[in-house]
Amino acid sequence: MLEMVSTVQGIDYLHCNLRRFMAPTRRHVALTFRFASARVEYQPLGVVGIIAPWNYPLALALMPLATAVAAGNRAMVKPSEVTPETSRLLASMLAETFPDEQVAVVTGDAVVGAAFAALPFDHLLFTGSTAVGRAVMRAASDNLVPVTLELGGKSPVIVAPGHADDRIARTIALGKLANAGQTCTAPDYVMVHANDVKAFAAAYGRAVEALYPDGPASDDYTSIINERHFDRLRRLIDDAHAKGALVSDVGALSETALGRPHALAPALVLGATDDMAIMQEEIFGPVLPVVTYGTIDEAIAYVNARPRPLSLYYFGGNDDDRRKVLSRTTSGNVGINTTMMYYPQDDLPFGGVGASGMGAYHGVEGFRRMSHAKGIYVQGRWNVSDLMRAPFGRVADAILGMMLR
Repeated sequence: MLEMVSTVQGIDYLHCNLRRFMAPTRRHVALTFRFASARVEYQPLGVVGIIAPWNYPLALALMPLATAVAAGNRAMVKPSEVTPETSRLLASMLAETFPDEQVAVVTGDAVVGAAFAALPFDHLLFTGSTAVGRAVMRAASDNLVPVTLELGGKSPVIVAPGHADDRIARTIALGKLANAGQTCTAPDYVMVHANDVKAFAAAYGRAVEALYPDGPASDDYTSIINERHFDRLRRLIDDAHAKGALVSDVGALSETALGRPHALAPALVLGATDDMAIMQEEIFGPVLPVVTYGTIDEAIAYVNARPRPLSLYYFGGNDDDRRKVLSRTTSGNVGINTTMMYYPQDDLPFGGVGASGMGAYHGVEGFRRMSHAKGIYVQGRWNVSDLMRAPFGRVADAILGMMLR
């Protein structure tokens, strides 16, 4: 559902809309240049480099690739070394579909990835962590390669006062626990009104139990990708507990996580504070800190005091509080009364802002990101510039007077 449906639908969207995206667009010509015409034509950039992550190793390689190819480019893809079997499969599939001179796949470890990022591409798209994104941007800058960075960060959920009910908790749990939280658009932490904390915790526990009645041992629940990331999550949990947070496993049969490699039971962190590592780093796992607020203004101020997130989710009515959140916060994208569902909307751009990334793909924005918008001006038979040549006199003064009026 998360890998293939969005990818197939995204390719279908590009196929259906490509002719419209490619069409030249007429542009306005000033009155003094009438009898001329202006237009924008889109042409391929050249060779696009794509560095894909491990958490959705097919979708986050193939969708940027489809966008690059739709815009007429050739591409080189560097899949993640953390998912070697999927990377080998991806290389085999693409080799059957495209000649090497159109699409090439480069596999290897982080050293290969660093060398890949340093190649003189015409554009480089990277999906991954903010820390690695900085290194990729530094490498690309040596060749003045423009970049699209799809990063992550701490995407907040704001639950309006009085809305901590079962439906909303179920929606948050679905977004948080899909792929065991290993999703860049997943909710990172939730902000709940101080009077609603107990109600939310209880509702979230019921939601997790309903989603995974067999607990972390369920076939529907995902393990953490490897031991390094599992240990990183354990350290975040231990640090929060040591600094006074109440960390509790939620859902059914949480103890069954012990019998499955790298399985981590869903957990809530109550009393999370800024000095805890879990509130400073992107979690990327099934652990949900709860932050309390007194007013919507306080919640907005809390979000704005931190790096701009990839996603922001708001649960509440269509009222002044919602309008405040939308107008006074900045994030890559926003979901209202949902989590993550903006990503498969093919006609919406997807991308971050600030520390969560730059540039966007999906929609016409993706096609344009992978294209060069070439402005073309066609001079008419008569034009005002013929009257604006030296030696300058009364005619030039009159034209200037009209243009500067």
